[in-house]
Amino acid sequence: MSFDLTVAIPTYNGAGRLPQLLDCLKRQVETESLGWEVLVVDNNSRDNTLAVVEEYQQQWLADVPLRVCTETQQGAAFARIRGIHEAEGELVGFLDDDTLPKENWVSAACRFAREYPQAGAFGSQIHGEYETEPPEDFEKIASFFAITERGEIPHLYHPQMKMLPPSAGLVVRRRVWLEIVPERPFLTGRSQNSVLNSEDLEAILYIQNAGWEIWYNAEMELYHQIPRDRLTRAYLLYLVRSTGLARHHIRMLRYKPWQRPFLFPVGLANDIRKALFYFLKYRHRFQEDVVAACEMEFLRSSIVSPFYLWKQALKS
Repeated sequence: MSFDLTVAIPTYNGAGRLPQLLDCLKRQVETESLGWEVLVVDNNSRDNTLAVVEEYQQQWLADVPLRVCTETQQGAAFARIRGIHEAEGELVGFLDDDTLPKENWVSAACRFAREYPQAGAFGSQIHGEYETEPPEDFEKIASFFAITERGEIPHLYHPQMKMLPPSAGLVVRRRVWLEIVPERPFLTGRSQNSVLNSEDLEAILYIQNAGWEIWYNAEMELYHQIPRDRLTRAYLLYLVRSTGLARHHIRMLRYKPWQRPFLFPVGLANDIRKALFYFLKYRHRFQEDVVAACEMEFLRSSIVSPFYLWKQALKS
């Protein structure tokens, strides 16, 4: 059976988070003329995630299948790839297990795909829902938490913008992904085997580089739940570091292979310049200002990134 949309939910130990998300999906409106399904992709959970899904299956919507599958390779990238292969929808919309979509998210996704046929992928408007007050100036690093608030008008992510939507709330055309995105990604997502982030940007870049448009759809609104422990200084520094260490790979994907040896030193020199100026300006604030410390850590990790990635490649 073919559907308009598969909502794919990669999850790891999501038993405590899935109920709120599934409840939001049960309340979707304006879907009478749509065919859609929900697919939970269990990425080796050690809690009772499967039991939670099975309980919901007993009381689920009659005309919207709720399925579950397992991906044994650890990492968000592998879970998304499994979701793509298992999906039966022409579109696949990815929701993280800690995101809560508004009641029109499904209908807004399908409508946007019809109105923008050249969009290979498009992202949501994402707001933060914080368990505790985030630090001062948090908006400067909010994008590391997939917070995406770019107004109420759809806009195109031009390649020269060097900006892309996060995977939380991302909708892709399944056939486009299958035709373009490699089966074995370089970045796999943070796990016990990797500290690297940005695996979602890698997949989206392949789609954009192939000539498909990438869009922001303001009507697809989500709330990203951010617990207290993800706002600690230690976690914030870890998060920006994991993104910075992957930056060289993401940057080089924007260029053709023959261009990369020439543009690598240019990018590295620019990173060093930015980090030096930032350090000289804010070095006295790093102890008490966690946001400044995070921005400095991201710049430092960006400089280290190519050497870190080369070292990891030699190990594998």
